[in-house]
Amino acid sequence: MLVLMLVAATTLQPCLFASARQLCRWGCPPRGGVLPRVGERAPARPTHMVRTGKVFHVRQQIQGDQLYFSSMTSHLIKHPCKKNIALYLGRRLFFTRDNFRSSLLPLSIPTSMKAGLPEVTSAHIAGSVLLLVVSRKVYIYNYEANYWNTSIGIEHPVSHVSGDNCCYSGHPFCVDISNSVFAYLHGDQISQTNIYFSNNGGFRYQKFAYEKQAELVGSLGGIFYFHSLSQVGLLLIDQGKARFSYSEHPLNFSFGLPFDYNGTLNILITPGQKGILIFWFERSLLLSRNSGQLVYPVQVKEEPHTLLSSISEANVTIYSVAANEYELAVLTRENNLYYGSLGILSTSLIKFTGQNIWSQEAALMFTDVGRVEILVPLSDPVFPAFDFEKCPVNIQAILMDPQLQVDVCKVELLQGEFDNKMYTIDMNSELELTALMIPRPGMSLVPLAMVSNPHSLGLQAVIYEDGYTYDGNTRHRLLRPQVLENPERTWPWPSPQNISLRQQHHWGRADPNFTSSIKRPTSSTITLDIANKEISCVDLKPLTALISVGCDQEKKIVIQNEISACYNGILDPVGLQDNYSYVIERDAYDPNFQGQKASEDLVVHYHYEKLGCPHLVYYNTPWKPVVELWREGKFQEVIQAEFVLLEVNGLFTYTYSLTANTALCRSQPQNWTTIMSDAGDKGLFSWNRENYVSCHDPDNNAPLMWPDVPYQILGGPTANKVIFEQRNGIYIFYISIVDPYYSYCHLETTFSVYVYGAFPLSVIPTAVIIIPLVVMLLSVWLVYAIPKLLHTEKGLRFKSFWAHLCRRCRKACFRGGN
Repeated sequence: MLVLMLVAATTLQPCLFASARQLCRWGCPPRGGVLPRVGERAPARPTHMVRTGKVFHVRQQIQGDQLYFSSMTSHLIKHPCKKNIALYLGRRLFFTRDNFRSSLLPLSIPTSMKAGLPEVTSAHIAGSVLLLVVSRKVYIYNYEANYWNTSIGIEHPVSHVSGDNCCYSGHPFCVDISNSVFAYLHGDQISQTNIYFSNNGGFRYQKFAYEKQAELVGSLGGIFYFHSLSQVGLLLIDQGKARFSYSEHPLNFSFGLPFDYNGTLNILITPGQKGILIFWFERSLLLSRNSGQLVYPVQVKEEPHTLLSSISEANVTIYSVAANEYELAVLTRENNLYYGSLGILSTSLIKFTGQNIWSQEAALMFTDVGRVEILVPLSDPVFPAFDFEKCPVNIQAILMDPQLQVDVCKVELLQGEFDNKMYTIDMNSELELTALMIPRPGMSLVPLAMVSNPHSLGLQAVIYEDGYTYDGNTRHRLLRPQVLENPERTWPWPSPQNISLRQQHHWGRADPNFTSSIKRPTSSTITLDIANKEISCVDLKPLTALISVGCDQEKKIVIQNEISACYNGILDPVGLQDNYSYVIERDAYDPNFQGQKASEDLVVHYHYEKLGCPHLVYYNTPWKPVVELWREGKFQEVIQAEFVLLEVNGLFTYTYSLTANTALCRSQPQNWTTIMSDAGDKGLFSWNRENYVSCHDPDNNAPLMWPDVPYQILGGPTANKVIFEQRNGIYIFYISIVDPYYSYCHLETTFSVYVYGAFPLSVIPTAVIIIPLVVMLLSVWLVYAIPKLLHTEKGLRFKSFWAHLCRRCRKACFRGGN
């Protein structure tokens, strides 16, 4: 029983091997596909075997249709964030959650999925799900919940999926990167092909509209979201040449440089969003460092003094390729292993030989920096679960071989606080970074900092000496990481001795035709490396950080409330917290926000926890709220940018002090009515920086047809204010910063004001009040004025006239009676 357990457990056997150079470290059973019987001795080999879960003869059954890969070569996909998760694609598929440290059943799709022919043409690991293209349909395997599903929204056949994973943080921008997936049909004519895009990890797709797609000529070689460049890249293949087309300004007016497209190139996007692409086929190995704008062959160092311009000159056949953020490895059918560093400048491969490392099922992967593993699945005559033969390769140990004549590493230390982190640069912000570099004694280094998206992110780097180490080496330092808001006002610019990052627009050194649109959030990576670093610096990886040129989630706006209704005793804060409610008259609000009177009164419950005590405003004084910007709980500035207000309950008893004419608008300004009519399903409060168009913009061609309409934008270049009508009460306002050049964030909040000082409006018509009042005042005046008038000369004549008139009337009446 003990012998059986020893054989069934994972076997690690040291071995001696007669070869010029040792690549693998452990011994293992033969790779013929069948394990030795109990009692037999496995011949020594420089590998080890993984065999678990087979102590007892409990047969596991394969459920569903067993999947297989359509390619003639084996591929291996590793999750860049969750290092133990990987997918092997060959004549069988194996999915592991422990980096192939246990025996596995071949991956199969449930028969209930009705996938048809279980042929896999493409795969991608998106977060916690595995996406597989089976029989030209996309299927989802949620490996955490262990269930299968079919993607929704794809109406045409597809053959490939493409995506990326962001490992820096749980920032919403990083999550969006991992959730972005394309599905397409490789080889289809670009002008008429159907491309699908998913922003939720591949569960639901919608058709992707690529601008000027109908005008493009050639077949589709792939579509990718290059987050390092903030571009969607479309690979066009035409007459043996390929080139990339890009979706956004400024790259959408031209193509990437063409390159030879021989066979069907596999395209590998290296992790880390650095824009490094690897194109490979049996006789071709190409590399791009700038998301396909420039693609060139990888040089190969066959001998210490022999450098070939491409791998095709080496006359080898590539079988498997693996890459991580910093390294590249290639396995060939000729039992050669090539290794190279993805440095900041050129990349060349060095050749390792010495033993039989290739087989038809072999696949290559990186397990760590400087650690390569060649993996081969092994069938078992008794159990359906496959074991795995591993050949672990320690690159650093091999490079120490004097026969390779590799120069010693010139760098002792390269470290930075920003390495493998994510930062955000919002509009008008700047980022300062830190790095420390120490060369070996007597060596000189060439540090080089680069950004992957120079169209969006500008860079200035200055290095300075910062003392010496204990053994006399010079220390070179750069400044600490720090985000500065509005650096032109808070920091001397440019500051010496630093690495400074800010938007390319704000440097003022780039042509507008070179920079990307400042209104559009973008991203870039910053990489600091040693340009003259040797390949022996395996453990000295470049320093990399992901920079989101977009919304800083730590920002928020606060309405200044120095004088509140509670402070003056108008409202009681205790009463406001005790389920306080108030009534809005039906003549003062419109639930549809169109300025029409409602049919009934509205009872509003006041949320004190959210709104606090209302700000106090006198009704007869034009008013504008004071908006403050806060970041990480600290006051930053008073916002002078343009913003809009809307009473959330539909109150329309307020207007604005300026009209379109008095605000000096060049074109017809936007208002809430037009915004709501165009909002559709976006909701009522949808006026923001993305759809705001200034009426002062010279490029706005909308004619000024109604100059007397109220101008509803506050802040900015105008002195516009709110004017309240004669009504006392609480107003709850929604406020949104709409200036697209202030911040990438949707800065918005709600706040309350209490309007006071207005006399109540009378319910009696004005004419009914004025006429009796005038008669009353006239009567009082006559009672006072007539007695005084009768004692004057005019009064006596007036009195005599009336007396004479009365006598004549009596005489006339007397005669008529006779």
